[in-house]
Amino acid sequence: MGSRGHTLLEVGPDDGVAVITIVNPPVNSLSFDVLRSLKESFDQAIQRDDVKAIVVTGAKGKFSGGFDISAFGGIQEAKERPKPGWVSVEIITDTIEAARKPSVAAIDGLALGGGLEVAMACNARLSTPTAQLGLPELQLGIIPGFGGTQRLPRLVGLTKGLEMILASKPVKGKEAFSLGLVDGLVSPNDLVNTARQWALDMLGHRRPWIASLYKTDKLEPLGEAREILKFARAQARKQAPNLEHPLVCIDVIEAGIVAGPRAGLWKEAEAFEGLVRSDTCKSLVHVFFAQRGTSKVPGVTDRGLVPRQVKKVAIIGGGLMGSGIATALILSNYPVILKEVNEKFLDAGINRIKANLQSRVKKGKLTKENFEKTISLLKGSLDYGSFRDVDMVIEAVIENISLKQQIFSDLEKYCPPHCILASNTSTIDLNLIGEKTKTQDRIVGAHFFSPAHVMPLLEIVRTKQTSAQVIVDVLDISKKIKKTPVVVGNCTGFAVNRMFFPYTQAGLLLVERGADVYQIDRVITKFGMPMGPFRLMDLVGFGVAIATGMQFIQNFPERTYKSMLISLLQEDKRAGETTHKGFYLYNDKRKASPDPELKNYIEKARSISGVSVDPKLAKLQEKDIIEMIFFPVVNEACRVLDEGIAVKAADLDISAIMGMGFPPYRGGIIFWADSLGSKYIYSRLEKWSELYGEFFKPCANLAARAAKGIPLSF
Repeated sequence: MGSRGHTLLEVGPDDGVAVITIVNPPVNSLSFDVLRSLKESFDQAIQRDDVKAIVVTGAKGKFSGGFDISAFGGIQEAKERPKPGWVSVEIITDTIEAARKPSVAAIDGLALGGGLEVAMACNARLSTPTAQLGLPELQLGIIPGFGGTQRLPRLVGLTKGLEMILASKPVKGKEAFSLGLVDGLVSPNDLVNTARQWALDMLGHRRPWIASLYKTDKLEPLGEAREILKFARAQARKQAPNLEHPLVCIDVIEAGIVAGPRAGLWKEAEAFEGLVRSDTCKSLVHVFFAQRGTSKVPGVTDRGLVPRQVKKVAIIGGGLMGSGIATALILSNYPVILKEVNEKFLDAGINRIKANLQSRVKKGKLTKENFEKTISLLKGSLDYGSFRDVDMVIEAVIENISLKQQIFSDLEKYCPPHCILASNTSTIDLNLIGEKTKTQDRIVGAHFFSPAHVMPLLEIVRTKQTSAQVIVDVLDISKKIKKTPVVVGNCTGFAVNRMFFPYTQAGLLLVERGADVYQIDRVITKFGMPMGPFRLMDLVGFGVAIATGMQFIQNFPERTYKSMLISLLQEDKRAGETTHKGFYLYNDKRKASPDPELKNYIEKARSISGVSVDPKLAKLQEKDIIEMIFFPVVNEACRVLDEGIAVKAADLDISAIMGMGFPPYRGGIIFWADSLGSKYIYSRLEKWSELYGEFFKPCANLAARAAKGIPLSF
């Protein structure tokens, strides 16, 4: 069958057990070809007289990673859409589970999504202790569609089944065994042979031969089940108020409990059909592929370059960012040297790193033994003496150009010629930082987001001189420290901060013209952002907000909105959350509440700016607030694309989601903008620029796309 996915059927001459192997590298995903082949193999095994029992497994140590996500496009566009129930009823239930010969799933590596659903239809499951089993479909805006909503609760109980499905939470083989999801744990080498014997034992009535769909011993009585489902609904509404599919999933599970599992299967098939065509599903599938595509950089990753081995990394500066970066590196087994200017700062940096690790120990993510092993990878230093054999240096000092220039000039003297020289600057032009450095081809930006050991994004910033080899090396490091990399060009603010500088400025413009600070934050949070622009400024601190704001005012004077509001607040010793006062008041637990005094500062800022209250802006609808805050961000994103700062639109979607918390179920900033259309966005910005000035003026790239009616992502 060539490279197309398929299954192999092999019958043991001695025991009469047919082993059906799923073959579709790399994770044996279930494409339509594989599913057709699986049905054919089962039909054949059932019909053949020399077959007594069946074992299902996956090639090369992986059972199956689930339904082939690349087939979603075909389903959504109706190119390839099988009739509802073809998989869940016809193949999984009426062919696999209803077979008159017993079947055992032999699970190694992973059984996720459709992979686990196939396994649950077998009459027994054996797993290796470390295999991953789960139903992560909700992360893609759909529900399990191969019978998982019905079988999982019957195997592990309703509460655990709901938790695994709604939180997309996989379990390891060991836990799966204690839950009853698998019937035995076996080492990888013995897995298939043990499964063969298990299948024969079922045939000989030495082990139970069970159809999971009709198991009821783990299900609570109806009244109790309804209470559990009611609680799950309340949690889903609270945690994901904008999402419909978690609630649909709960309804489908309930239908099976109330009306019987067969009715539940049909309800599942019908719901899956609707959800797979939803905007949420389209957005989340886009994000799934966009995230995997960020590490493909034309002209860099297609040249056959092999990443060099980075054995030791040095970090300069042990503040919040430096200590966070060091934490991320030592957690991935990189030996790190942390350099500071004096003992006091060095001790503070090392203690921050220890605190980061201890918090992981407390959460059960790190054992005490591994804590000791991890911290032993960290060494402190007050000079460059130990930099002679480092392969990479990451500078993470304060945003001061002359200080950074001096550091890079020193690094050239002390580091080996192959050493990568990286800066964690968030806004300063890398050409400025490396101005006094001779070897510019090894200078690169490694911009982490705070807290660096938690936030998933890493902006890799290249100048015109940065070598492709250095980019390939840093891409490899990002993978090893479990970050999603986005390669961007060099400019003020790079991709994330540059795209989003209008986010807070739009908020200030609206408030000075009569909009309400707290209403803006409420609406933007309801839209799906972790916090609105004003709560964000409080969190970042006004010192940082003013410093970065100045960078944008200097570099983009024609389109920045200059407000005195933050400076006025700062003059009054309000600096944001750290001083317990900013746009909000904060109690000792950092809980924010509105401040009635704020209006006085707004009035003062308004008089300095010389603007008056616009009655229309004082009574904005939710839709208008969302558009007036985000369309300037979209406009700047169009400039970033036009200038070649970002390689592709999908990279900006991932940057917005992982760097700023833009809701993934909206697909990212450009994907969301395209759902509204370039013409509409252009017309709105054009109108606002006439009313409120250059800040809203649509850029040439957006204007050109609107004129032709083409998407921003092309």
